[in-house]
Amino acid sequence: MTICKGEIDYVVPTYPNRGLKLSRGEGVYLFDNLGNKYLDVMSNYGVNIFGYCHPAILGAITEQLKKLTNLHGSFLNDKRILASQKLVQRCGIKDGKVYWANSGTEAVEAALKFAVYVTGKKKFVATKNSYHGKTLGALSTSGNLKYRAPFEPLIWNFSHVDFGDAEALEDVIDEDTAAIILEPIQGEGGVIFPPRAYLKKVREICDRKKILLILDEIQTGAGRTGFFLASECDCIASDILCLGKGLAGGLPVGAVVIRGDLASALEKGVMTSTFGGNPLVCAGVLSVLNLLTEELLRRVGFLGEIFLEKLRNIKNKKIIEVRGKGLLIGVELSTNVTVVLKRMQYRGVLAAPAGDGRVVRFLPPYVITEQEIDRATAAFEKALDD
Repeated sequence: MTICKGEIDYVVPTYPNRGLKLSRGEGVYLFDNLGNKYLDVMSNYGVNIFGYCHPAILGAITEQLKKLTNLHGSFLNDKRILASQKLVQRCGIKDGKVYWANSGTEAVEAALKFAVYVTGKKKFVATKNSYHGKTLGALSTSGNLKYRAPFEPLIWNFSHVDFGDAEALEDVIDEDTAAIILEPIQGEGGVIFPPRAYLKKVREICDRKKILLILDEIQTGAGRTGFFLASECDCIASDILCLGKGLAGGLPVGAVVIRGDLASALEKGVMTSTFGGNPLVCAGVLSVLNLLTEELLRRVGFLGEIFLEKLRNIKNKKIIEVRGKGLLIGVELSTNVTVVLKRMQYRGVLAAPAGDGRVVRFLPPYVITEQEIDRATAAFEKALDD
């Protein structure tokens, strides 16, 4: 393991230091400055969904890099047009339109602004234990007090109810409510699943109460659960959808897909971004959308079942529960996961924490093999026993 020392003198200390200086990536592996190899089963917190230097993504980005990298949204561009068209087609939102941002939290900010603008209301319902980002609007939405408390009071009016409790959600809706915002599966919160049919109930409540449904699929979208969107399993569509993470194959991206009639109510200048939807990122988006075939999505689901089974076969009293869908997997432990993650890293495997340090989160690239899943499982099992 190599300790990165100099960087801490020049970068604000808002991130934990994993003690690695990584210099390049290839496939599902990252390499440090000494050439040591690490199996990455966190894919840069779900961003590098096709690993590192994937030839199709690399080729598309390199080709676009030679032509045009950035272009303000007031000008048209073929890559942006095509990426928007293909994304709308995959999301199932009626007459959808895309707003391009640079991150998931920016997508949430835009979604909140759009909801306020088209409804004229500033009250929202969100869920406890949720995570939607750390900028002020997104932080107001998040249900994790660890992130919220230092910055309260936050903006607008947010009610937070238990995730999975549709009745509690309905109880706090009133005539001032603009929208409900939630994640189909809480990722940062610990890979938490709601009860069956929860999303359908929420959709019905929104329709009956005439409020908007905003789904945050920043982590669960772009194929992570074996479906392009996790909400597809419930056969529902949101009014406003937030995407990000791996959508551009490793480049910074955020996207909001909004229902067509709502989009038509937005006026120029309501939300803009200097870099949003730039041609370079859109080339990455197009490449990812082309790679996310039905066959590939089935493979994600298949590998996820294999990974879950192997993790569930580990006999260790520290494991409380193994849960997941596709290649979004969490293992809840009776102990803090920091030491376990360090021990895995020592063995050359990188995973991520979740659930306030109680869950080891696996977000491997979709190109991982069964042999690499075996290696990750073995490293995790040994880390529990040390």
